[in-house]
Amino acid sequence: MGSGASDRDRVTAEDFAAIFTALPTAYLVMDTDLVIVEANPAYLTLLGRTREELIGRYVFDAFPPAPDTLDADGVNPLQTSFERARDNGVPDHMPLFRYHVVDRSTGRPVPRAWSLISAPVLDAAGQTRLVLQRVEDVSEYLAERERISEGREDGSWARLDGLEADLFARTQELQAALAAREAATSRLTAMAQVVLRLASAETVEEVTGSLTGAGLAAIGADSGAIALRDDEHDVVHLMLMPSLGAGAQLRFASIDLDSRLPAAEVARTGEPVSHADLADASAWPLDVRQALEVTGPRSWTTVPLSSAGRLLGSLAAGRAVERTASPEEVELVRAFASQCAQALDRLQRLAVERRSAERSRQLAEELQRSMLSEPVLPDHCQVAVRYLPATDAGQVGGDWYDAFLQADGAVDLVIGDVVGHDITAAATMGQLRSLLRGIALTGEAGPAQVLDSLDAAVAQLGLHTYATVGLGRLEQTAEEVTRGVARLCWASAGHPRPMVLDATGALIDVPETSGRLMLGVDRASSRSQVVVELPPGATVLLYTDGLVERPGSDIDTGVCRLHRLAGELAHLPLDELCDQLLGQLVDDRPADDVALVAVRLHRGTVPRQHRREP
Repeated sequence: MGSGASDRDRVTAEDFAAIFTALPTAYLVMDTDLVIVEANPAYLTLLGRTREELIGRYVFDAFPPAPDTLDADGVNPLQTSFERARDNGVPDHMPLFRYHVVDRSTGRPVPRAWSLISAPVLDAAGQTRLVLQRVEDVSEYLAERERISEGREDGSWARLDGLEADLFARTQELQAALAAREAATSRLTAMAQVVLRLASAETVEEVTGSLTGAGLAAIGADSGAIALRDDEHDVVHLMLMPSLGAGAQLRFASIDLDSRLPAAEVARTGEPVSHADLADASAWPLDVRQALEVTGPRSWTTVPLSSAGRLLGSLAAGRAVERTASPEEVELVRAFASQCAQALDRLQRLAVERRSAERSRQLAEELQRSMLSEPVLPDHCQVAVRYLPATDAGQVGGDWYDAFLQADGAVDLVIGDVVGHDITAAATMGQLRSLLRGIALTGEAGPAQVLDSLDAAVAQLGLHTYATVGLGRLEQTAEEVTRGVARLCWASAGHPRPMVLDATGALIDVPETSGRLMLGVDRASSRSQVVVELPPGATVLLYTDGLVERPGSDIDTGVCRLHRLAGELAHLPLDELCDQLLGQLVDDRPADDVALVAVRLHRGTVPRQHRREP
């Protein structure tokens, strides 16, 4: 509820003791064991007792029943009344009960007659928590009745009827108060449940479903509707309670924002609208009156749905009877609408953010894929590449690979990961890829020197980025061509080592290099490189950490899993090996980007003519 309703709740709680104390009618409060927990001053005065004499005592220890008050079976009818109210959850009436009260001035018992009502106090689950007794001293009424009955004076029966009517009115007053309290408690409980559902809703449909279901019923509406603005098309979309019928939902599913229908007018102007009956709406246009007649309810209260100064739509509460809504009822509808608007605003903003994030993800992926080339086609090996974007929209953009031929037939294999997951990271990745290609192809520098030059270029161009990069170069001398072997010269700027397997799937160790700072940390850093001999049929795997990292598990565990799985699958064709690794390690749904470059040496010893990449 809104802040105004919260203030009223606090006032009620703070003033309850004062109200209970000020009540002119006598009330006693017991727990479910019939132990006295409170009595108001009117009760203490009427019974001639003090709080110290009563609080904490079993009621029939404090007020022992006289033998003549028990029924023929020796049962105390007052105890039976208390227990019926407690166990059945409904008030129990005892119009007449005689009990002696000690006169404090004389110390002698005085016969008194009482009218008693016992009422349960229920919790939100409908279980009795307390038993409330209202006590009315009717001794004088009975004495007067007896005098009238004996004398039958002129007008006596009229006075007797007046006394009985007064007693009946007081009984009815308590019944009405109890019924109103129970209704208010049930309504507040229902509203609290709806508000909890609104707070946990994850879609606009869940919110509107809650509102047109239990929500409007919780505020006492027989029917109702939620109207949401669609500013792009200048309409409002209505969701009606099922009680209004499928025909009404179909007819008023979408109406123009400039319509005079209350749902649209309130959504447009932000001003509440009420009408007590159809005659009250006679000044409205014909289509409005027809709409009111079609929907069924005779009176409506329509209030705006607004949050943070933004009009989201309107909420309409309809009643089956023709009557003017009280200011309290209108305020209740407005307070409830405030809660609804907050939930809708939260979800609408979230939906916009999600659409924006998804669009950013698509742009980043499109940009990234546009810069990731097809694998080269060298003579002495096969190259396969794979790229999988993260399934999380916020994680796309930084991973990349490259594979290109040197003039002498050597193959440069690149794997990298730019820090960040957005369009900026994807754009930076494209710049790094182009810079590395240019540096690697314009001289005879080895992989380590290429990475050092790339680091210097990053600083010189002011790219302000961090990235890990691994560069491997496959080389062969004429003698190595004859033997069918090759060399992998590897250098790293903070990137994990490649995994190398022989033709049987056995792991070939790649030593760790020194000076492996990632790009962007220190432009003056110097990196080293290592050389590993590859036997015929060997497989080289370069990968980014998305392939081996898992939530709740460290990267070393993931690397061990990759080693074991790749060894088991090394006999497969290279493309099938790549697909199996992705399928089993990330189930084709990675939490982070995955880039993979796989190379396998041909087993033949006679090279074919070198071919340039397409």
